[in-house]
Order: sequence, then C-alpha cells, then structure tokens
Amino acid sequence: MEKVAVNTNAWDAILQASPVVQLTLLLLVVLSVVCWGVGITKWRHFRKIAEHNELFLAHFWKATSLDHLYEQIDQYAYSTLARVYRASYIELKKLAEATQQNKNTQLSGSDNLERVIRKSVENEISRLESRLNWLATTGSTGPFIGLFGTVWGIMGSFHKIGATGNASLAVVAPGISEALIATAIGLAAAIPAVMLYNHFVAQIRKEEIELNNFTTDFINIVKRNFFKA
Repeated sequence: MEKVAVNTNAWDAILQASPVVQLTLLLLVVLSVVCWGVGITKWRHFRKIAEHNELFLAHFWKATSLDHLYEQIDQYAYSTLARVYRASYIELKKLAEATQQNKNTQLSGSDNLERVIRKSVENEISRLESRLNWLATTGSTGPFIGLFGTVWGIMGSFHKIGATGNASLAVVAPGISEALIATAIGLAAAIPAVMLYNHFVAQIRKEEIELNNFTTDFINIVKRNFFKA
C-alpha cells in the first residue's frame, strides 16, 4: 500500500488553512501585537511616573513655599502627584483671592479644595487605566476566538471525511493541524494579555495608594496653616 506523505509544518498548515481560520488567526495576531504595544508603552509610562513622583516628593517636603513649588511644577511632567498638586494649588489660590476680598486672614471652604483634589485623583487613575481594555478584551476573548478556529478546522476535517469516504491521516491531518494552531495562537495571545493586565492593575492600585497618602498629607498641611479651625 502506498504511503501518503502528510506535511505537518505549522507554517504550511496556516497557508493551507481555510479562509475563515486564516482570518481568525490574523485577528488573534493583531490583538496580540496591540497588547504587546500597550504593554511596552504602559511599562515605560509607569517607569517615568515613578521617577518623577520620587523627584517631586523630595522637592515637596523640602519646599518652603507653595508658590515656588508651583513655579517649578513643569519639571515633573509625568508625575501624577505633581498634577494633583497643580489642581490643588489653583483651587487654593481661588480660595485665597475670595478670602482677601472678604478681608479675612484665614481661608475658608476646605470642602471645595477636598472636592477638587478627589476629582483630580480620579482623573489620574482614569488616565492610568486607559487602553487596559485592550488587554482585558484579549485576555478574556482570545481563547474563545482560538476555539472558534479550532471548531471550524475540525468541521473541515469531518467534511472531507464525508466527501471522500476516507478517514485516513492524509485527509484529516490538515484540518486538525489548523485547528490546533488556532487553539495555540489563541492561548498565546490571551495568556500574556492577562499577565500584563494583572501587572498594570497592581501598579495602578499602588499608584492610587500613593496619591491618597499624598493628598491626605497635603490637606493636613494646608488646613493646619491656611484654614480656619
């Protein structure tokens, strides 16, 4: 009996796969590339944030004047703490101007300042969370998209069996091969996306704690020195 050679090369299997499976693989590859792009960009961004936050905090605790610190705020372009400080300082200046018009010596309206600070912190957290939806989407849908390609490849194999009446390896191998490749690429896209997503969520929670600690200290300093008891 003559043996029929079966090409099991993965690249050849992809090239010979059905158009539906090829489109599925292309979608998974695009999602994976986007996720890696988001991951690299976010990693660089968080590293710069950490560097600038550290520099800003060192300057903040050494500063003798809020005005002087505000004038130098542009040095810390990536610092989330600096942006919160900027918003807080602007609101504090508005309160000071309103107080001078009323000829008072101490500020009032600390609730307004705290509201501005909370809103600023929320905006910073929202900015940090941007584009993480790509990681979450790929992590949750990647295996299912790969599973769709798997099912389609197996269906193709069964269709060939029905059409030829032959269940030999040469008939079913191409469909099974493309099906398994779809599963593998689906997992290869989803697993790094989930890992990156969890890593950045942990980084954001850490950043949120740092923001809350800074704003608590800042509010205490301001209330102690500028606001009425």
